[in-house]
Amino acid sequence: MASPVLDTSPARPPAAPPPPVRRTRLSALPEVRWAALATVAFLAAFPLDLAGAPAWAWGPLYAVCYAAGGWEPGWEGLRALREKTLDVDLLMVVAALGAAAIGQYLDGGLLIVIFAVSGALEALATRRTADSVRGLLDLAPAQAVRLRADGTEETVDAAALAVGDTVLVRPGERLSADGTVLDGASDVDQATITGEPLPVAKTAGDQVFAGTLNGTGALRVAVDKDPADSVIARIVAMVEEASATKAPTQLFIEKIEQRYSVAVVVATLALFALPLAFGAPFEETLLRAMTFMIVASPCAVVLATMPPLLSAIANAGRHGVLVKSCVVMERLGAVDRVALDKTGTLTEGAPRVAEVRVLPGASLTEDQALSLAAAAELPSEHPLARAVVAAARERGLPLAAAEEFSSSPGRGVRALVDGRKVEVGRPEQAADAVRAAEAAGRTAVQVAVDGVPVAVLGLTDRLREGAPAAVAALTRLTGTAPVLLTGDGEPAARSVAAETGITDVRAGLLPEDKAAAVHAWEREGRRTLVVGDGVNDAPALAAAHTGIAMGRAGSDLALETADAVVVRDELATVPAVVALSRRARRLVVQNLVIAGVCIGVLVVWDLAGHLPLPLGVAGHEGSTVLVGLNGLRLLRESAWRRAAAA
Repeated sequence: MASPVLDTSPARPPAAPPPPVRRTRLSALPEVRWAALATVAFLAAFPLDLAGAPAWAWGPLYAVCYAAGGWEPGWEGLRALREKTLDVDLLMVVAALGAAAIGQYLDGGLLIVIFAVSGALEALATRRTADSVRGLLDLAPAQAVRLRADGTEETVDAAALAVGDTVLVRPGERLSADGTVLDGASDVDQATITGEPLPVAKTAGDQVFAGTLNGTGALRVAVDKDPADSVIARIVAMVEEASATKAPTQLFIEKIEQRYSVAVVVATLALFALPLAFGAPFEETLLRAMTFMIVASPCAVVLATMPPLLSAIANAGRHGVLVKSCVVMERLGAVDRVALDKTGTLTEGAPRVAEVRVLPGASLTEDQALSLAAAAELPSEHPLARAVVAAARERGLPLAAAEEFSSSPGRGVRALVDGRKVEVGRPEQAADAVRAAEAAGRTAVQVAVDGVPVAVLGLTDRLREGAPAAVAALTRLTGTAPVLLTGDGEPAARSVAAETGITDVRAGLLPEDKAAAVHAWEREGRRTLVVGDGVNDAPALAAAHTGIAMGRAGSDLALETADAVVVRDELATVPAVVALSRRARRLVVQNLVIAGVCIGVLVVWDLAGHLPLPLGVAGHEGSTVLVGLNGLRLLRESAWRRAAAA
């Protein structure tokens, strides 16, 4: 494993400005505006109706609710009818209008509000994901400095670059294209592509990626790929493709909705038309048909599913896990394989000094070697340098003043400490100690005093607290040990896997490799949960059955692509939310049985006998309240404790 070096200047070069945030405002979505208007009107009419106020006080408010929340699904339903299909949303609008026709304005308004809010949430989730995907393209700069054959510079659009062009990348700039370094040396932060936690030393012959951030050195890069074929562009394409492939999974639900809608409409029309054909009274027949429409409406079925899942979402949110929708909460409980990223997921993404190896013949102790290295690194802002300084301070070691500090791209730093020349950087000697550190999955850094190597520092990423316990819990829940998918090197990946109890390790993966592994499991029929944090994890998060992103250090694209976000980066909450989802799924089944039995009894009563309208409404609303209360049990703190214990 190549060892990154401590190569930085005392003053960090100006960083490239972050890409602009593309986020659609809530008010920009018409679905949100109409749903909000319908909800406000319903909430204003509801207390007036219950209090017995005159109809002129609450009637117009209900009318606004019906119009605002029902016109769009009604219009879409009519368009579907033109194509000879029946939309369930149209059925709900008809049921609401039918309820209003016989004076049950409250029932109809509730139906309208439920479906309007659901449609608004779906539109918002879709738009936010699209925003994040478009924003990813901004990681690669819009312009590049291209070098002409005579060595002069010209600024061109990055999209105009062609294979074979040479571009100049100055310190602190983002790379505009995938390519190979022709000349120069620098550290490049490529965490957005590979997930590696530390900048990687790049010299002539090394590959670099568009969208990564150059460090302190200047690079001349030969463009190897058309900008449309860069790794960043491929990530965008994979996220969009994987998101689109989820749509067919909804076909079964749509078929059920279609059949249910047709059955209810046919039954309602038959219940109204047939008695009239045999001379039944019009008003009595209409009342019976409308009663059937009300008791057969799926309010109880909708609430049979929503309260358990919404309660689970709220409970998980209180404990730092944001689940984006009820569909996601339901899907979490179905996972049977887990794939974990390393950097930023199992680890914190921050280096620490794991060992100090004093070389044979050196007349220094570990503390003395670390103190000298930290003193030399104190002026530096490099992540490895900060880790060395932090390790010395944790041990309470004194740090002498450093003089004549300098850094050299690709080599390291130098300084005079107490009159001795201290060099910290790329290992050039002490091969045995370096190999031992790298074999343990650590980054090796050599410390030399007056030109003589005296120690090798082994740095590693810090393991997240509770990571081994979380891996063990996920193994118990799914029956299969998690898999480690990482872009980091094999030794570092094996080291983290050994600490956490993971045996299946796949290292050195690019984003498309991670997504390909997930696709392979999905083709085998496995329902995979991917947990990651970076842009490089986004394709796998999108391709997976369910994706969870770590929130604090997570990239915007990972946070938007993932189905859930662990806000405080507490890995132990991942198995807890999976267990909570499984309990919610069990309550959903219970509620569906309760709702189905109640609706079935009321429908049979109405068809076989004479169901009074007030009793039908009471039975319908009673079943709705019952399943709602049953689902709200997951709001209790004890529900989360039981899930965490599981």
